[in-house]
Amino acid sequence: MSGSPAARLPGFRLPGFRLPTLQDRGARYATFFATYLYQGLVAGFSLTALANHLAGLGVPASEVGLHFAVAGLPWTVQPILWGPLVDRAGRARMGRRRVWAVAALLGGQVALAGLLLLPGPEALGALSLVFLLHSLSASLLDTACDRLVMDHVPEAELGRTSACTRGGFVVGTSLGAALFGWTLAAQGFSASAALLLGLSLAAGLPTLLVREAPGDAVLSLARGPADPAARAPVPFRRFLRRLVLGLGRRRALRLLGLCFALDGALALFELRFGVDLVQGYGWDAAALSRLQAGLALAGGTLGALAVGLWSDRAGPLPALRRLCAASAGAFLIAAALVAAGLAGPAGPAILGLTNVLPGLLVVALVPALMRASRGRVGAATEFEVYMATMNLGAVAGGAASGFLAPVLPLGAVAALCACVLAGCALVTARPHLILRQRRDGG
Repeated sequence: MSGSPAARLPGFRLPGFRLPTLQDRGARYATFFATYLYQGLVAGFSLTALANHLAGLGVPASEVGLHFAVAGLPWTVQPILWGPLVDRAGRARMGRRRVWAVAALLGGQVALAGLLLLPGPEALGALSLVFLLHSLSASLLDTACDRLVMDHVPEAELGRTSACTRGGFVVGTSLGAALFGWTLAAQGFSASAALLLGLSLAAGLPTLLVREAPGDAVLSLARGPADPAARAPVPFRRFLRRLVLGLGRRRALRLLGLCFALDGALALFELRFGVDLVQGYGWDAAALSRLQAGLALAGGTLGALAVGLWSDRAGPLPALRRLCAASAGAFLIAAALVAAGLAGPAGPAILGLTNVLPGLLVVALVPALMRASRGRVGAATEFEVYMATMNLGAVAGGAASGFLAPVLPLGAVAALCACVLAGCALVTARPHLILRQRRDGG
């Protein structure tokens, strides 16, 4: 970097070596993959391995669901917390959006270090607090990354980028679920927490090293030089007014309903079925974590790439419509197996039916949401409203699963999910209801 513009900027630099930027296509994909790998590692530990471990310790489904709800709260208010901050970001020598990504990553690591202070998973209240604090940082990282995608990724590559981020999250979740499912049982909670801290820091390195633009510093808290071509940040009141008007559109409201319904239905069944397999059918919690990790990995890597390429070629809604219809059929088959009393013996098949195809829905959904948001003053905020609605649906579904367990049979839950997904397929069959018409028909 000696002699380059970045070398003259105050802040940390690596002399004699040019670090890549998001203008480099390979570095762009690597950074977005690694960002979601980081999030997936933590999710695999918390939402899968630790949840199954708690179930194995006899913790009721209602308490596990409450833990998820507390940890997921920052994701439901993510647009209010971070959207305006990232959208209205001013000059920074590290880059307008990247400065927030780096701050969020470091904050998340500090929060995870709190796990080392806990006596074990039985301290469920303190455990929920640690993951609540981590979610605050992780949701900021997610917001900054989404805005970086909208700023730097061509529209023709949104599907592949969605597949890249999904692949990173799935690989991280699968690795986290399988690895920590074993370490929690064999090595204990403290060793697992220390390993999580080290692996998540390694996954965050691209965020720390890949610059947003060629003239940016690697690490610096200083303000950047004035850019005559850049727009001044929109006043906050005007920003909020435009955001509210945009989200009040009928298309936006339909998209919000679609987002809530998809993740709410999936979470309603997933948590309930996992607890039933461990507590009702005697499955080993670590074995369940490994199976869930393998299924997610199979669908979220090659499957995600295929859906991403399909979405870029045909538009996101045709892919989303067919995936919703296929997922509805999968849940109907799962409902029939459960009603026939085969939930235990057919557990692997039911997990495959209700995890692989539904897990690909977000790959097609994200490009549609980005196209709906892109070009607006509050692009990241509007997009995060959609994503927060998905997270709110997941939190609501996870919390409701425990309370519905005594009154609604598992087969009825699977059938309800099938009906919701079939309704989503019908909505996406009429593209003009949720997206402005574009040249590609998406």
